[in-house]
Amino acid sequence: MKVTFIGATHEVTGSCTLLEVRGKRILIDCGMEQGEDIFENIEIPVAPGDIDAIVVTHAHIDHTGKLPFLVANGYKGPIYSTEATRQLCNIMLLDSAHIQEFEAQWKNRKGKRSGSEEVEPLYTAEDAMNTLRLFSTTGYETDIRLFDGVTIRFTDAGHLLGSSYVLFTLNENGEERTILFSGDIGNPSKPIIRDPQRAPHADYIVCESTYGDRTHPEHPDYIGALTGVIQRTLDRGGNVVIPAFAVGRTQELLYYIRIIKEEHLIKNHDGFPVVVDSPLAVEATNIYSTDMYDYYNDEATELIKNGVNPVTFPDLKVSVSSDESKMINDDRTPKVIISASGMCEAGRIRHHLKHNLWRPECTILFVGYQCAGTVGAKLLDGDDSVRLFGEDIQVRAEIATIDAFSSHADEKELMEWIMQADPSVRIFINHGEDLVTEHLAMEAAKATGKPATAPYSGEVWDLINNDLIHKAEVRPVIKKTASGSADYGHGNTKITESTGKANAVYEDLCRTGDDLMSLIEKSRGGSNKDLEALTKELTDLIEKYRS
Repeated sequence: MKVTFIGATHEVTGSCTLLEVRGKRILIDCGMEQGEDIFENIEIPVAPGDIDAIVVTHAHIDHTGKLPFLVANGYKGPIYSTEATRQLCNIMLLDSAHIQEFEAQWKNRKGKRSGSEEVEPLYTAEDAMNTLRLFSTTGYETDIRLFDGVTIRFTDAGHLLGSSYVLFTLNENGEERTILFSGDIGNPSKPIIRDPQRAPHADYIVCESTYGDRTHPEHPDYIGALTGVIQRTLDRGGNVVIPAFAVGRTQELLYYIRIIKEEHLIKNHDGFPVVVDSPLAVEATNIYSTDMYDYYNDEATELIKNGVNPVTFPDLKVSVSSDESKMINDDRTPKVIISASGMCEAGRIRHHLKHNLWRPECTILFVGYQCAGTVGAKLLDGDDSVRLFGEDIQVRAEIATIDAFSSHADEKELMEWIMQADPSVRIFINHGEDLVTEHLAMEAAKATGKPATAPYSGEVWDLINNDLIHKAEVRPVIKKTASGSADYGHGNTKITESTGKANAVYEDLCRTGDDLMSLIEKSRGGSNKDLEALTKELTDLIEKYRS
C-alpha cells in the first residue's frame, strides 16, 4: 500500500498521483502543466496499459489534460468521476485535442522549410473520444467499489461544477487506511455552485495549496468591484478585456453581469454589449444552463426552476467562428470581451490583447490565478510590453485585478479543511508554488500536531508504516540556451549553470534566490527609505560577486 507523487509537486499545475494497493495501480488525475515549468516531473512509473483505474477530481485541464495521451498509449480501464465532470471533459478534452493537432500541423508546416523532423500531436480528437467512452460516473456521497479492498467516495469540493474531494478506503493484509485527495478546494460563497462540503476524516490527506500563503478579502463585493471596472472603462470609451478560464470563471462572470444589467448599475451605457469569444466557453455555458440540480446552490436552482437562465441576458453575444472573433475588434463600440485562455498563454485572448493593450482607454481585468512566467503574470507584474505574435505590444491599458473572484480556497479556508479532515497519520501538501507548499505544510503541522510534508515528484510513501520509501531527486527544469548552457527556472529567478547539473549547494542557492524574490515582493508598498536601503545592500552584494 503506497503512494507516489508525480505532478503538481512544488508547482501549481499538472496534477498526477499514483496509488498502489493489493496489486492494483490507481491514478488520481493526470493533468497538463501550464505556465512556467519549475521542476522536472518523473514519468508515470508504470506503462499506461498496466494502470488499473483512474479517478478524476474535476474537469480542469491541469487535472485531466493528459488522459487521452494515456489512452492513446494503451490505457483501457475505467475513469471514475461525477457526471458533471464527465460532461465538461466531453468538451474540454476534445478542445485540447484540436489544439494538439493544430499546433503539430503548424510546427510541421514550419519544419518543412527548415528540414526538421515531423512532429506528432500529443494526442488526437479520436484519442479524446476513446477516452470519453471510458468514463464511469456517480453522485456525491456514494461508496463505489473499485476492486476488492478499494472503495472511493466523492464529496463536493465547491471549486467547479462536479468538482470533488475523493476519499479512498484501502484494505490490504488485514490493515485498513484511508487517504483523502482534496483536488482543488473552492472559495465559499461563489455563485451557481454549492459551497465546499465538510471534509471527511482520513488517516492521510493530500491537500492543494494554490492560495496557501494568502487570504481573500472578507465579504467581497464582487458586483461592486466588477461594476466599477466596467463603468470607468466604458466612460473612457474603451473595452474591458477579461482573460477568463472558459469553464467555471466565464459562467461566474456572466452570472454577475446579468445582475449588473438587471439592476441597471452601469450608468449612461444602457445595453452595453458583452461578448464571449471562446467556442469552449460557449459550450460550457450551455452545460451550466441545464438542469443539473445536484451541483447547483439553492439560488441558482430556484432561478432555473422559475425559468431564469442564470448565465444569460440581453446584449450577450457569443463568438464561435474565427471570422466572428475577428469582427469583435473591428467594431469600435465599447464593450466587455471575455475570452480564453485565463493566463493569456494561448487562444483568442492573445488577439484581444494585441488590439487593446496599447489603448489607454481600455482595461485588462484579471479575475483568476496567473502562473509565474505566463503573459498574465507579466502584465500583473507591471511589464511595459509583452510579445505577441512576434511583435512587442506596449502596455498602455489599465491593468486591473479582482482577487476575490478566485475559485480556490485561501490559507484560512485550507487550514479549516485540514482541521475538518483531522488526519490521524500525516498530511501531504501539493498543487502550490515551491515556497507556498512548504509554508502551508509548516502551518498544518503546527495546527494539527501531525507531520506534514510537501513532496517532490518521485517521492514514494508506505501508507501502512508511514515511511518514506523513496526520496525524490530534486530536479530543476533545464532549458537550453543558444550558447549551450542551461537556465534553471526557480520562481522569478533565472540562474545559468553550464554543467547542466545542480548539486545540493547550488539548489540551496536557488532556494535562497526564491526567498529573496519573495522578500522583494513583500516589500512592495514599503517606505522609500527602506526600499532604498534594501536596494543598496543588494547592489553591493551583486557587485561583490559579479566577477
